[in-house]
Amino acid sequence: MTLKEQLNDAMKAAMKARDNLRLSAVRMVRSAIKNREIDSRTELDNQAVIDVISTLAKQRRESIRMYREGNRLELAEKEELELAVLLEFLPAQLSSEEIESLVRQTILKLEANGAKDMGRVMKAVSPLTAGKADGKLVSDTVRRLLA
Repeated sequence: MTLKEQLNDAMKAAMKARDNLRLSAVRMVRSAIKNREIDSRTELDNQAVIDVISTLAKQRRESIRMYREGNRLELAEKEELELAVLLEFLPAQLSSEEIESLVRQTILKLEANGAKDMGRVMKAVSPLTAGKADGKLVSDTVRRLLA
């Protein structure tokens, strides 16, 4: 079953359960996917759908951070609930230890040393972590291990 089919099923289930928050989040994802398909004039495959959902999850994380800084806890909680729905459709997220291990292996393989090689390491690690880890967390790990 493709991710788009899973999203359709989730939308139907949320409608039947009258779960407005979940319904809203799934509709938002479907809308973003449809917009990307219109822009690219092609139907998205599973990896492209994962990319769209990852982008939406990143936006939710940033919104949560900003709402917390602005002391808008009710809005932050709503974003957290939406993020939880988004994460259900993404592959299992890597732990910080798994990310660090992956980055260490890549650094050894590329024989990278120093901050000047960060771009090379990120280029090699990014495809391995796409949809499975927050890009900022990966970037911070690479920067820390190369320092």
